[in-house]
Amino acid sequence: MKQSQNHKQTAALLALSSIPLIMTLGNSMLIPVLPAIERALGISALQSSLVITVYSIMAIILIPVAGYLSDRVGRKRIIIPSLVLAAAGGGVCIWAAGMNSYGLLLAGRAIQGIGAAGAMPIVLPLVGDMFKDEEQVSTGLGLIETFNTFGKVLSPILGSALALIAWRTPFWSIPVLCAVSIVLVLWLVRPPKTDKKEKPPSPKVFIGTVWKLYKEKARWLTALFIVICFTMFILFGLLFYLSETLEKEHHMKGILKGLVLAIPLAVLCAASFAAGKWIGRRKKLMKWTVTLGFFITALSVAGCLIWDVTVGQISLLSAAGLGIGAALPCLDAFVTEGIEKEQRGSISSFYSSMRFVGVAAGPPVASLLMQQSVSGFFWVMVVCAFAASLLTMFLIRPKEDEAAKTAKA
Repeated sequence: MKQSQNHKQTAALLALSSIPLIMTLGNSMLIPVLPAIERALGISALQSSLVITVYSIMAIILIPVAGYLSDRVGRKRIIIPSLVLAAAGGGVCIWAAGMNSYGLLLAGRAIQGIGAAGAMPIVLPLVGDMFKDEEQVSTGLGLIETFNTFGKVLSPILGSALALIAWRTPFWSIPVLCAVSIVLVLWLVRPPKTDKKEKPPSPKVFIGTVWKLYKEKARWLTALFIVICFTMFILFGLLFYLSETLEKEHHMKGILKGLVLAIPLAVLCAASFAAGKWIGRRKKLMKWTVTLGFFITALSVAGCLIWDVTVGQISLLSAAGLGIGAALPCLDAFVTEGIEKEQRGSISSFYSSMRFVGVAAGPPVASLLMQQSVSGFFWVMVVCAFAASLLTMFLIRPKEDEAAKTAKA
């Protein structure tokens, strides 16, 4: 009976993992295609970066709303309509691409971002709901981050391959992928039932409760929000830099470019999976994993200032991916395991919003900095990575739970 239950939970976890995979593909897959979009629509690099940014801005605004609703009406009831909306946004992007309309393309991406707000961020609290054991939660979150980062690995390869047909082709995959995820979630995910019968509190009362909780944990939550923002800012900034450099300076296009972009992301993916398995429920170990991970990232990016050969920079950016990948499941575990179930969706939604702030800022800021000075761009990334390491070291001070102490002993 227990084995059957474990199989069901594993199947549900894999179904949920399809959501970050698909949402990541729907966004990151466009990074290697941005230069082609620039040429096709006659727009600048900054304008093309907004194709990524507008998606993220809509998600930033609406993720807290989705988090509140998921706490009130249930996670699955928010995820399914959101995936439908993301698919519809993909349809608008297909229409825009056929008309060569930049404005309509941004509108479609905005609709996709609204759908993403209610899909990917709700997965984290749902994993926390599904498992009572913190070690299982950490392992589950590690798997979610692995699929998320695997999506980033696959994105440049798939995006580049589809763009060989036409620059519009990557947009066709989004509705199809969303449909697959909808089927998997409907079929395999069974959220845990709650015994609570009382009427949910009003928005005013709920906001007051969440605000009180935030004030109680303000130091480490604020640090956590800033760190995850820096994480995505660094990651997407570096990806934008690498994509632009490979195409414009080395004339690398198609699948070859996608494979090169995938190298640092593959390291990031492997590090996320390993960290999720390794950290278990040892919160202090999570803290030092994040601290060391960002220290490695900062040193690796700083190395790009000295070693400007492309092969060397790819090696250094892969080391940076190692640091970021090790940190991600730990950061997810902090916000999921450190908050009670009733407020978990709302607090984790603010965490996810800050994640998307980093995604939104990375490409346009990288574009602007690179126009001024590539070394200046690298210095900004180094400072952000060091700041994330220091914030984790001094402001996030988790207490080790008794079960973890017993397991460690």
